[in-house]
Amino acid sequence: MPFTSVAFGNPAEAGQPEALKAALAEFISVLIFVFAGEGSGMAFNKLTDNGSSTPAGLVAASLAHAFGLFVAVSVGANISGGHVNPAVTFGAFVGGHITLIRSILYWVGQLLGSVVACLLLKLATGGLETSAFSLSTGVGAWNAVVLEIVMTFGLVYTVYATALDPKKGNVGIIAPIAIGFIVGANILAGGAFDGASMNPAVSFGPAVVSWTWDNHWVYWLGPFIGAAIAALVYELLFIAPSTHEPLPSSSEY
Repeated sequence: MPFTSVAFGNPAEAGQPEALKAALAEFISVLIFVFAGEGSGMAFNKLTDNGSSTPAGLVAASLAHAFGLFVAVSVGANISGGHVNPAVTFGAFVGGHITLIRSILYWVGQLLGSVVACLLLKLATGGLETSAFSLSTGVGAWNAVVLEIVMTFGLVYTVYATALDPKKGNVGIIAPIAIGFIVGANILAGGAFDGASMNPAVSFGPAVVSWTWDNHWVYWLGPFIGAAIAALVYELLFIAPSTHEPLPSSSEY
């Protein structure tokens, strides 16, 4: 159960080749994801004269992030688990699926991957900057926090159901596409309000490169709270030992 199974790990773990390879895999996965997602927005702006905030731009961002995350999770799954998100890593830590030491390594790799992706985009586009996440007119910081909590809850709950649940069985095969789909759907739902980050690393890279930090804390607090709630709910209700006899998994209809 949560908190009883949380593991802080041994400091020596930070120097283990396996842990370092996992952190490198997270770096590469986030780089792939952010380059595709942020790059799509920059490309759409160039083709439509800053039209990324239009309905068509929102759909384009949703598709690019869904496709990019599907690939990023898939290529990292067998090495690091394919978290591609500090909030997902935090949710896994709360549920006891990863140690704090390894979580810190993942966070460093994820944040660096986002920054490098944005720097590469700036270099490749002749100096264009990836825009930092911002709140739309009429959306307050705490409104955005609630939005990020709800969207990240859905994301991390999906990760638990399809990737971390020991009973997942063949459902694990579709984990990358399910995770990509929920992010794409959430961007359609929340993108017009606060950009629909759900991922502190995705927000961090553009903020560093453009050096814009307005309301940046929103994109950390919301996702981390949402991830923790999802982890607690799934661990306590669906993974914790139960005295009830489970229903047969096969259907005979």
